[in-house]
Amino acid sequence: MVELKPMSVTASELPVSGIRRFFDVAAQMHDVISLGVGEPDFFTPWSIREAAIYSLERGQTTYTSNHGLLELRREIVKHIKKHYGVSYKADDEVLVTVGVSEGLDLAMRTLLDPGDEVLVPEPCYVSYKPCITLAGGRPIGVETTAAENFRITPAALEKHLTPRTKAILLGYPSNPTGATMPGPQMQEIVDFAVKHGLYLISDEIYDRLTYDGVHTCVSSLKGARERTILLNGFSKAYAMTGWRIGYVCAPREIVSIMTRIHSYTMLCAPTLGQKAALEALKTGEPEVVDMVAQYGQRRRLIVDGLNKIGLKCHMPEGAFYAFPSIASTGLTSEEFAEKLLYQERVAVVPGTAFGAGGQGHIRCSYATAIDKIEAALLRMKTFVESLAVKAS
Repeated sequence: MVELKPMSVTASELPVSGIRRFFDVAAQMHDVISLGVGEPDFFTPWSIREAAIYSLERGQTTYTSNHGLLELRREIVKHIKKHYGVSYKADDEVLVTVGVSEGLDLAMRTLLDPGDEVLVPEPCYVSYKPCITLAGGRPIGVETTAAENFRITPAALEKHLTPRTKAILLGYPSNPTGATMPGPQMQEIVDFAVKHGLYLISDEIYDRLTYDGVHTCVSSLKGARERTILLNGFSKAYAMTGWRIGYVCAPREIVSIMTRIHSYTMLCAPTLGQKAALEALKTGEPEVVDMVAQYGQRRRLIVDGLNKIGLKCHMPEGAFYAFPSIASTGLTSEEFAEKLLYQERVAVVPGTAFGAGGQGHIRCSYATAIDKIEAALLRMKTFVESLAVKAS
């Protein structure tokens, strides 16, 4: 018998998610408080769930257009225009996707030829670099630091620019750091892209979870719209992670190619989820405001607590993650996270899971109840104090 040929080298060499590795272990343990997975602890608001139930009762279970429900696309266009002043055409500049994750994958496959490079500010979301690799591109990490509030600069990008550079992948508010980019600073990045003929892919899934100032929608800036693929969705702001509904807004030429790929792979996003998303845009605003207020309260609690423990932590301006430094403990990010999990039953993510600049940090999600955050902080205090005793 002839031996089977090897599977894809590219796929086989993809790293295992640094987030999942820890939480697979935590799932087998008792009494663990998780500050890990970035998922709202709120239920999807009832009006949204009710709309989905009603659509099922009416038998609305068939395929939709590859682009997604036209009514939903029209509401997305109204939403973007209302909040950020950017105009898109519902007919051919909006695509409803299976979460932002599919939108990210489609963007890379649409833009990249083998060997094309994408500049990625790090620390960054764990899926960014693998999606670039799977599309045949080369992810080029561009480190950001706590000293600069984890904001990217043209000077940092310039150092990594080559003739193969095709795009910049942005994710603000940031997972994992909670950093945001004020309008003037983001305009500098847009100007850099214009100067060098680059595309911008902007993952803005945490746009509504902005606490200090206002969110900067990249495509609203001068010179950005014609080169920007705007990615967004319903998972975070509306507590709809499991519904898997995202969307893309971009120039018609880009959306056309993305839709062509989408039609051969996903066909369309789930009808049930699209109906729920439509209701979210129509009636979900009060719940969004309430959830963001609660996240803001938790944000202050966890950052104050971490700083009191001795883990220096900047105040995140968006998303729902704190990214404290653990350098004072003398442990690496992986050592800290592993020891904390086994000794005190608190699950966090080592900063190295998110790339360059993550070493010496951990990510703590505050998308969990206040009593759990308080209990986790007490356990972390005990852990840090035990390290100090051992050191002495």
